[in-house]
Amino acid sequence: MQTSQNISDEPRTRWYDRPWAAFIFFTRLPLWRIHQPLPDAYRSVVEWWPLVGWLTGGIMAGVLYFSSMFLPYTLAVLLAIVARLLLTGALHEDGLADFFDGFGGGTNQERILAIMKDSHIGTYGTLSLIMYMALLFFAICSLPPQYAPFFILAADPYAKMLTSQVVYILPYARDEQTAKSKVVYRKYNLWAGLSLTVQGLLPLALIIFFLRSATKALCDYSPLTSHLSPLTSHLSLLITPALLIYFLIIYIKKHIGGYTGDCCGALFLMAELMFYLTVSVYAL
Repeated sequence: MQTSQNISDEPRTRWYDRPWAAFIFFTRLPLWRIHQPLPDAYRSVVEWWPLVGWLTGGIMAGVLYFSSMFLPYTLAVLLAIVARLLLTGALHEDGLADFFDGFGGGTNQERILAIMKDSHIGTYGTLSLIMYMALLFFAICSLPPQYAPFFILAADPYAKMLTSQVVYILPYARDEQTAKSKVVYRKYNLWAGLSLTVQGLLPLALIIFFLRSATKALCDYSPLTSHLSPLTSHLSLLITPALLIYFLIIYIKKHIGGYTGDCCGALFLMAELMFYLTVSVYAL
C-alpha cells in the first residue's frame, strides 16, 4: 500500500505540460527536446488544439503573405499549404484519407474501424486527398491576396475548436490499447470548454473587427452577395462550418458509435475548407 509520502513524491502534471503536449502531438517541432510532459498530459491535447492552430495558421498565413511579395499569388498559396503540411507532418491529411477509406469501404462498425487503422491508403482515401487539396488550393486562390492571410489565421483555430466538440459529444470508438496514437482524449470540463471557445473565436473576432470594412467590400463586390449585410456574412462564416460538423458527428455516431483520431483530423480539414468556401462566395 502506498503511503502519503510515496504519493506526494510522484511527479505531477504541471499547468504548462498540457499545452506543451498539444504542440508536441500536433506538430513536428522537436519541442520534446526542451521539455517532455508526463504521459497523462497527452490525454488533454484536444483542449489546446485551437491554440496550436494559432501557430499552424500563423505559419501558413506568414508564408503566404511574405512569399506573395516576390512570387505569383498562386505559387505563394501552394507554398503556404506545403508549409503547414511540413509543420504538422500531414497528420490531419492522413486522418482524412483513413476516414474516407473507412467510411467508403466499410459496411459495418468493425470493418470501418479496421480499415481506418490500416496504414495503407485506398482508392477513397486517394481521391479524398486529391479533391481536398484541389478545393483548398482554389478556394484560397479565390480570396483577395491582401485579405487571405487574415482569413487563414481565423479559419485554422476556429475549425479546430468546432472539431473538438466531438470529443465531448461522442465516446471514443476504440480503447487505449487499440488506439493508433495510444492516446484516448479525456472529456473536458466547463473551464476547458470555455478555454477552447476563447482559443477558437478570439482570432476570428479580432479579424472580423479589424477587417469589417473588407468584409463589406467583399459583399458589395460579389453580385451573389451584394444584397447581404456584413453581419449576415459574419454569421455565415460561423454557421456553415458548425453545421457541417454537426451533421458529420451525427453520421459518425450512426456508423461507428463514437469518434477516432482519424475522425478528428478529417472533420477539422472539412470544417476549415467549408470556412474558405464560404468566404470565397463573397469574393466571386
